[in-house]
Amino acid sequence: MIRIIIADDHDLFVEGLSELLSRQPDIELSGQARDGLQVVEQTSLLKPDIVLMDIAMPRMNGIKASQQIRAKFPDVKILILSMHNNRELITESLKAGANGYILKDCTSEELYEAVKSVMQGYFYIARASMTIVVEDYMRLLEAEEKIAPCPLSEREAEVLRLIAEGKNTKEIAGELIISKNTVDAHRRHIMDKTGCNSIASLIRYAIREGY
Repeated sequence: MIRIIIADDHDLFVEGLSELLSRQPDIELSGQARDGLQVVEQTSLLKPDIVLMDIAMPRMNGIKASQQIRAKFPDVKILILSMHNNRELITESLKAGANGYILKDCTSEELYEAVKSVMQGYFYIARASMTIVVEDYMRLLEAEEKIAPCPLSEREAEVLRLIAEGKNTKEIAGELIISKNTVDAHRRHIMDKTGCNSIASLIRYAIREGY
């Protein structure tokens, strides 16, 4: 059974949404909240599986409430329900810890699909909002591609290749017959030269540049 709290300050919308969700045999409506502070309190008290969260609410908006819930109750899923198909709101919601973003004019089928998806650990973005998300992702890729590759030394290239193959510091040191401190130093130099700030971005760089 999926236990859900609905957080929205419009009574008519909450009544309709409650009626809609109550038709699903695997969903239980655990509670309702009319503002951001109340939904944080309800989440603490009722321990739901999912919070269906409006953004524009009194006392505390849904984005700030999502931040607090994510910090205090990391296992609770948050699905934003918004009237606005807006790039900034989608981005801020995901940054705040939301597991999904769906529009209030969606179909009942899409709402249920979104609930099931976030419950299974996936992120869900409204179908109508996917173009915005893909456009942002493509801009990010283009920005990464514009970063001029910095020449690496032969040894740095070897270390980068082994990092991209998933080898850890000890394994790289053993294969290249160097100390672990030397491997760490090479990794720092590679990151400085490429502008990468994490192993994940370093691996993306290695793949893109053919290492």
